[in-house]
Amino acid sequence: MAEYFTRFSCVLDVGTPGNAARALDLYNTLSAEDASEEPPSEGFLLSIEPKHGGTKLWMRDDCTGDPERLIQFVKRSAVEFRLTGRWGFQYANTYSLPRLDGFGGGTHVLDLATGETVAWTHTDGWLAETRSDDGERT
Repeated sequence: MAEYFTRFSCVLDVGTPGNAARALDLYNTLSAEDASEEPPSEGFLLSIEPKHGGTKLWMRDDCTGDPERLIQFVKRSAVEFRLTGRWGFQYANTYSLPRLDGFGGGTHVLDLATGETVAWTHTDGWLAETRSDDGERT
């Protein structure tokens, strides 16, 4: 059976190795809260990156992931660890077979101090809008 996948890989610097260890607990709490969702979230994988001094969290999909859940986790981490600055990631949507609607992606940037979205884009909507403006039909 053919399937859709959402792929991403990004890091978040939480400042100290202690914060990184506490972030794992935060991740587990969020996972437990979301376990009762219907349908359940695909979530994402999380690990501490020692090669970056142990302060960076590596967040990535496990074959497919949930960008919205990733954003929720980053916002919670920003509040918990008083993070500032901007953070962002990009993702790719793919399909296991060639399809006209099977590919796309996007990007999202957050202001960590406020939790507000600075900017985002999703290529599926952009492509449809841009094509319709010049009169072409998909």
